[in-house]
Amino acid sequence: MRIGSPREIKNREYRVGLTPESAKELASHGHEVWIESGAGEGIGAHDAQYEAAGAKIVAGPDPIFADCEMVVKVKEPQAEERAKLREGQLLYTYLHLAPDPEQTADLVKSGVTAIAYETVTGPNRTLPLLKPMSQVAGRMSIQAGATALEKAHGGRGVLLGGVPGVMPGKVVVIGGGVVGFNAAQMAAGLGADVVIMDRDPEVLERVGTHFEARASTRFSNKANLEDAVSEADLVIGAVLVPGAAAPKLVTRAMLKTMKPGAVLVDVAIDQGGCFETSHATTHDDPTYVEDGVVHYCVANMPGAVSRTSTYALNNVTLPHALRIADMGWKEALRSDPHLAQGLNVHAGRVTYPAVAEELGYELLTVDEVLV
Repeated sequence: MRIGSPREIKNREYRVGLTPESAKELASHGHEVWIESGAGEGIGAHDAQYEAAGAKIVAGPDPIFADCEMVVKVKEPQAEERAKLREGQLLYTYLHLAPDPEQTADLVKSGVTAIAYETVTGPNRTLPLLKPMSQVAGRMSIQAGATALEKAHGGRGVLLGGVPGVMPGKVVVIGGGVVGFNAAQMAAGLGADVVIMDRDPEVLERVGTHFEARASTRFSNKANLEDAVSEADLVIGAVLVPGAAAPKLVTRAMLKTMKPGAVLVDVAIDQGGCFETSHATTHDDPTYVEDGVVHYCVANMPGAVSRTSTYALNNVTLPHALRIADMGWKEALRSDPHLAQGLNVHAGRVTYPAVAEELGYELLTVDEVLV
């Protein structure tokens, strides 16, 4: 199979779909790998390293979109990239379609077969291709939130860990999954006063056992959420409904009860955000103030730590890429029901239930595709 990885063009996105090591692995299986010149510069991987790994360097993205059977990316294709996709081509990347009707319409129109990293499943309802970026984003959310809390960045002027004789900052983490767990780890490590909120008693028990006295847990209902948010210096939105738009848990009314200069970090912004007042921002202009509260809503947070993120991502995406290339995508999906959950669009139809329901498409089931 001919596999291509173009340079990412989203704002401040420095990650790349394939590392030189991944390119070498694919080439060793007899596949042809094309890399756009400069695609790996953001992780310190130069064209010569890809060539040494057996990849072909091409000028610009056009040859990849025109001639490669599978396109491997990191972020959802931007409008100019979607215009280059074609029927029968395979796209393997993060998509986050539910809150993005324009992207979904373009993918449907293109006829492409699109497999989304974020809906590929694992044992026990896990999301193994999303997990490493959730770990990165969770940890980064505390760094970003701590910076935004500084007075020079519009915040309250609070040091999360405090100092002897001064109370630490209060961090509320909404969601005890991978993002929330990693955010809580970082916040607790800094010495902050951490509260983790979730609706699942088993999650609360698990994180409570792990953190013991270093963080407290609280059931996430409306009353408790209103109370916790009003007391917080930093709120981390870490809620995920796989493949669907995030629920709006923190309302505009709640913002009016928060301390001036408090900070919200919405890690769910890729799925539309879990704060009513959230809208996507970029690394160039990461924050804005709404009702006196600083919002950090960067939609590709892990792109800022591109080398760590790319290698962590390739660790989990490469095995599936190899299976798809070696077996063909249909046989790969037939043989692995977890990978089959990643199919979101095929031949002009939406194939993921949550996306079809959210955006009003008639669902073509994966079973029907694989007949």
